[in-house]
Amino acid sequence: MITYSIFNIIKKPLFAFAILAFFFHTKNSAQNEPDTLRIMSFNILHGATVKNDFNLDTIAGVINVYKPHLVALQEVDFKTSRAKEYDLPTEIGYRTKMASLFARAMYYDGGEYGEAVLSNYTFIESENMALPHLEKSEPRAALITKVKTEKGNIIQFVATHLDHQKKEEDRIMQAEAIVNIMEGTDFPTLLIGDLNAETESATLKILNTKFTKANHENALKKTWPADAPTVLLDHILYNMPNHWKVLDYEVLCENFASDHCIVMATLVFKP
Repeated sequence: MITYSIFNIIKKPLFAFAILAFFFHTKNSAQNEPDTLRIMSFNILHGATVKNDFNLDTIAGVINVYKPHLVALQEVDFKTSRAKEYDLPTEIGYRTKMASLFARAMYYDGGEYGEAVLSNYTFIESENMALPHLEKSEPRAALITKVKTEKGNIIQFVATHLDHQKKEEDRIMQAEAIVNIMEGTDFPTLLIGDLNAETESATLKILNTKFTKANHENALKKTWPADAPTVLLDHILYNMPNHWKVLDYEVLCENFASDHCIVMATLVFKP
């Protein structure tokens, strides 16, 4: 009896240790698996569409056709008079069956105006980062989110809309602010949105010190205006380029839904 009791005392901790070791091995193995992500940037023109018919079903319908995992939305209204006091992120999230988050850039027209993110994954963290701007310029924001994928990887997804004016002063300050806050990040990060900046601009050169544009022929296609694009304003960028593989990159000019073409990429993240 004494031998049996001692054996059990020894055996149970060893058994528990084995279970924990198996659990952590399984967890770590899952986190080491690659993820394939479909990413979209969509300037929704505060829900108006180019026909000014305020058709949220049209906007959601476009998203539903392409089935992205993560969407960065720009020109998003929250309970403004012009958007019929709708909460656009929640409304579009409901129509696409995606989780939504909103970041206010400024108060506007009885409500708020800014950025939003839609996700098919769980949000585990978010931050609304106010971007610097000149006193007479519109405030801008970057919505910094983290999601946990099915494979257990944590991806940082940053949605933004930089200043639209011809001079780059605001955009340069905003790009520098984004680079500075992302400088020490350990997370694989996607920077998505209407950057109002072309590939050779000073703004993109600043962002390119931290982020990479996809090496794909379609990544250089023009994105505005949607009916006959002449400039490239909308971008999908990422850090840690050795961990990403670009499977596809598309510029989708659904010119009835917005004055911007939609940008979409299919990326594989390899931990």
